[in-house]
Amino acid sequence: MDVVILLLASLIGLYMAANIGANDLANAMGTSVGSGAITLKQAVLISIIANTLGAVLAGGYVTNTISKGLIDPALLANDPNKLMIGMFVALISAGICVHLATLYGLPVSTTHAIVGAVVGFGIVSVGASAVTWSKVLSIAASWVISPAAGAVIAGGMYYFSEKKILSADDPLKQAERYAPFLIFFVFLVLILSLIFKGLKNLHIEIGFFYILLLTIPCAAAAGGLGRFWVRRQMGTEHQVRATQAGYSPVNRLFAQLQILTACYVAFAHGANDVANAIGPLAAIFSVVKTKTVALSVEVPFWMLFIGGIAVGGGLLAFGTRVMETIGKNITEITPVRGFCAEFGAATTILICSRLGFPISTTHVLVGSVVGVGIMRGMGTLDLRILKNIGLSWIVTLPFTILLSMFLYKIFSLLLL
Repeated sequence: MDVVILLLASLIGLYMAANIGANDLANAMGTSVGSGAITLKQAVLISIIANTLGAVLAGGYVTNTISKGLIDPALLANDPNKLMIGMFVALISAGICVHLATLYGLPVSTTHAIVGAVVGFGIVSVGASAVTWSKVLSIAASWVISPAAGAVIAGGMYYFSEKKILSADDPLKQAERYAPFLIFFVFLVLILSLIFKGLKNLHIEIGFFYILLLTIPCAAAAGGLGRFWVRRQMGTEHQVRATQAGYSPVNRLFAQLQILTACYVAFAHGANDVANAIGPLAAIFSVVKTKTVALSVEVPFWMLFIGGIAVGGGLLAFGTRVMETIGKNITEITPVRGFCAEFGAATTILICSRLGFPISTTHVLVGSVVGVGIMRGMGTLDLRILKNIGLSWIVTLPFTILLSMFLYKIFSLLLL
């Protein structure tokens, strides 16, 4: 019986991981594909490699039994089977929600989906009073905080790029002038993000001041080398990818910068979001193995590795629709706009994470794309698409809560 349970749990975990790739990772890579900075095949390759590395190297080998501290696992200590069924239900409910959103090309937060599912089974198993509703409210607050912050930073970056580079009499000369500074800030944000967010599970104990002493010189060196790289790019003819055939040299330059942010997004995604599928799976394995409820469980290396690959595979199998929504349908994306959106999203995630604000990577990225569109004019945005995305965000929590409650009742009647 235990073998059957573990097999079913593994299949459900892989299903959830694939849906995370199809939606969460797809929307993260959408601006890069939509702008022509990378092709779909390159996006999948980058995603699988960087996402798996992020999961294995920085994904964390210990995870809380129930993520986000929504429910105290000790409340289920007397009946481990309730926790096991709850984790089954959470994975199924979140997987179905994300899958449906992906079919309609709607970018949603997989973290919110799994949170709603956990709350749902918690209400049925231990009661509504056991749920930490303040955490649920803080998560709901990210519907406003995340996209607004992303829109402001990305929109500001696009305004700067438009005024100082694209609208100049000699855009190439201005690009050569400002590119080293842009490269400096890109590397500064990426290095700090990798330390504070991408590598947070490694528990590296370094003071903020010392981290700045390390990162600023590294970013400055990258900016200095970037000046020579930019001159080489401007001074020689390079083979132009078909997707960038109609773009100016300035746009093709920004496409190269966009690839850096795409690699970071995939790595950080693996470090943080693979746990949404693997955490509940690890909890199920722990219950089956020990017949007890632990406050935290070890995540085997093979789970992180397979989970990272499954997320990348989900992008390949189902991710096209969400990538089109982010990269094409909200507003037209070029390399300059795509770079501003991804840089704005990475910067927003870094700042909000350090300030302790609740954020969603998905919501930040959508807000960043919208911010770029607003700077171009409201007429460049597809408001119908944005309305559908907003409704999908609002529906995610109640949908997964109710579905999880229903499925938990059914499974409990059959198995308990």
